[in-house]
Amino acid sequence: MSDLQISLIVIGGIVVASVILLNWLQQRRYQRSAEEAFERRHEDVLLRVDETIAEGGQVESQPGRGSPQEFQAKLSIEPIDPMEISSPDFASRVITPVLMEQKALEIDNASAVDYIVNIRAEALIAASDLTEVLRRKFDFGKPVQWLGQRDVGAFWEEITVEANDGRGGYTGLKGCLQLVDRSGPVSEVSLSEFCDMVKNFTAHVHAVADFPDIRQAYAQAVLLDQFCAEVDVMVGINIISKDGGAFTGTKIRALAEASGLKLETGGAFSYRDENGAILFSLNNYESSPFLPDNIRTLATHGVTFLLDVPRVENGEKVFDQVVHLAGIFSTTLGGMLADDNRVSLTDSGITKIKQHLGSIQAMMKARNLPAGGEIALRLFA
Repeated sequence: MSDLQISLIVIGGIVVASVILLNWLQQRRYQRSAEEAFERRHEDVLLRVDETIAEGGQVESQPGRGSPQEFQAKLSIEPIDPMEISSPDFASRVITPVLMEQKALEIDNASAVDYIVNIRAEALIAASDLTEVLRRKFDFGKPVQWLGQRDVGAFWEEITVEANDGRGGYTGLKGCLQLVDRSGPVSEVSLSEFCDMVKNFTAHVHAVADFPDIRQAYAQAVLLDQFCAEVDVMVGINIISKDGGAFTGTKIRALAEASGLKLETGGAFSYRDENGAILFSLNNYESSPFLPDNIRTLATHGVTFLLDVPRVENGEKVFDQVVHLAGIFSTTLGGMLADDNRVSLTDSGITKIKQHLGSIQAMMKARNLPAGGEIALRLFA
């Protein structure tokens, strides 16, 4: 065999191997595209479970904040007519603003989620003087909230650009810079810049301010962020086609709407409670989002139910509803419930997910950060 023939054989082998590798990479991309269906990504954290789930299921952990834990379990659910689905009886939740009274932040108190500057003046601080600071709500890396007190002993009320008509005045103010969100803790630089702005403001209105220690506040932010990372979990259940066939967008939409979900601008169907809070969503398993313009012509090999654990009250009850609907979708669409590796889910795996979901929400409640509450919705925005 000549050197030319050997070279051609080697080159041909390289080409074949490259095509196989490309096809494998494309397949892996589709398997992991449920997370990509979001228009805006969440910072998620894994449920850290080391043991293998019984009956062939398992839990796979991946390092880093932002990768949802995948649970594998097998379900056996009888076919149900989707038109008979009734809305779940979730307890209604009324979100009310939390008025923070502490002057100093305590590192061991997870409910202290803001750096709070207390401001007092002998004369009334005119509402019109607040216009500039109110406009700088997002200038320091985290949201800023302003609270005002009309008279000593009166209730604290939130002051916003929209609600501030420039009339009247306040005897006291609180400037509250949020310490943590899903992008991480506030920086010391941002804390210092916020203090500089408040100092300039108090000098202008002839008021005095009480500034908590910046280093202590930053330490509080780091500890709070560590706790948030432990409980920031996204639970997903995939329904994929059994034989490689595709689910049509029109059938998915009809089934979703019959189940009480509505298609929204973010590219997913959402199920909301009576107060408008999202309980769970239905997303395309592949990369293309569900949009009104493409849903009629869209075809996909799977869909994914997602539950944002720290943002949902009564998570175990909501999870039961998700599992129920996933069984209906699987039966109606002719698919199967699976993880991102296309492995069928088991009953024991579903039970394990629910147990860990309950543990996470119990941890949040113990730290005065109940899941789905006003503070949790701010931290996990």
